[in-house]
Amino acid sequence: MTGILSTAYAADQTIVFGVAPGPYGDLIKQAIQPGLEKKGYKVVLKEFSDYVQPNLALANGSIDANLFQHVLYLKKFSADKGLDLSEIIAVPTAGLGLYSNKIKSLGELKKGDVITLANDPTNLARALRFLAKLGLLTFNQNIDPTTASEKDIDQNPRGLVFKPLEAAQLPRTLDTATASVVNGNYAIAAGLDLASALELEVLDENVKIVLAVRTPDKDKPFVKDIAAVIESDEFIAVIDDPNRVFKSFQRPDWITDRLASKSAQ
Repeated sequence: MTGILSTAYAADQTIVFGVAPGPYGDLIKQAIQPGLEKKGYKVVLKEFSDYVQPNLALANGSIDANLFQHVLYLKKFSADKGLDLSEIIAVPTAGLGLYSNKIKSLGELKKGDVITLANDPTNLARALRFLAKLGLLTFNQNIDPTTASEKDIDQNPRGLVFKPLEAAQLPRTLDTATASVVNGNYAIAAGLDLASALELEVLDENVKIVLAVRTPDKDKPFVKDIAAVIESDEFIAVIDDPNRVFKSFQRPDWITDRLASKSAQ
């Protein structure tokens, strides 16, 4: 932190994490906070209701780190807002899911059915790529699929209606829309079972959730200590526990590689 906040941080060794609704606050409490407390830190969680405020709060020093976003979103948001933020390490991630209270399979989708999806540019493009992989749409040629919007849809063979909305509101639309592409954190926050999705996203590494900090803080001891806790065997034991929700999350490559290396020994 800077100024007065920096002095407060040095005095009480407090790390304030920002999160959005969903499982990543629980991930901090169950898998990160215990390790940091062993190192002498006090951990405070601050929950935000959207995907905008956690990065603004990080940039202005109200929090020390956040854990809610993938690196594509972090980079685009930082560029758009002129923020100097950086990713440190990826963590297990709950991917997008296509959920419905009205149909049981993709084959039941018909002309005029509404599918809701996130309206922020990064997650809108991500949801459209997911739907394209499911064969529900194609993009215009020569467009960048990482920045695609509904205006870039070329073919919509089922005649579906794609309705972008605030990501946090998507679970509520399941009572009215035919289906919704819901981010994993908001699905879990709304009580949706990941296993109940019609389809689940297979995550690329660049859309797995990352710990983010202010770039000038990257080499500070508290950031290195957070990374060390996340890389610890104790952290992996928590996220691999079959009795916890994290067991169904997709692992970042570094965890997959480590577990593969251990099993080969």
